[in-house]
Amino acid sequence: MDGYHLATGSEDNSCKIWDLRQHKSIYNIPAHSNMVTYCKFSGTSTNSMLLTASYDKTAKVWSHKGWMPLKNLTGHDNKVMCVDCSWDRKYIVTASYDRTFKLWSSKGFTG
Repeated sequence: MDGYHLATGSEDNSCKIWDLRQHKSIYNIPAHSNMVTYCKFSGTSTNSMLLTASYDKTAKVWSHKGWMPLKNLTGHDNKVMCVDCSWDRKYIVTASYDRTFKLWSSKGFTG
C-alpha cells in the first residue's frame, strides 16, 4: 500500500494489517469463515483495496477506509488459494483447488 503496511492471513479466519513502523497490528479484519490463504494490497496509499482468498471457497475485495467489504467473489467449488488484480485494477483473478481460475470485472466495486 504505502511501504509501511503489511497484510497477513491466518488460520483464525482473519486478516491483519500491520504497521511496520510501530511493529504492531493496527487492524484485525474478521475476513472469512475459514482460513485466509492469501491477501494482497492493490493501489496507492490514497486509493487502495485489499484482496483476500480463503478455504471458505470465496475471495473478497475490501476498501481501505476501515477495511469494509466491497465485494464477495463466490463461485468456486473448493478452497480459493490465490487472488490478484490487473495492473489497471479492471480485473481480478482467483485460483482454486477446484482446478479453475475465474476472471472478474472489478467495475463498480473497486475502492
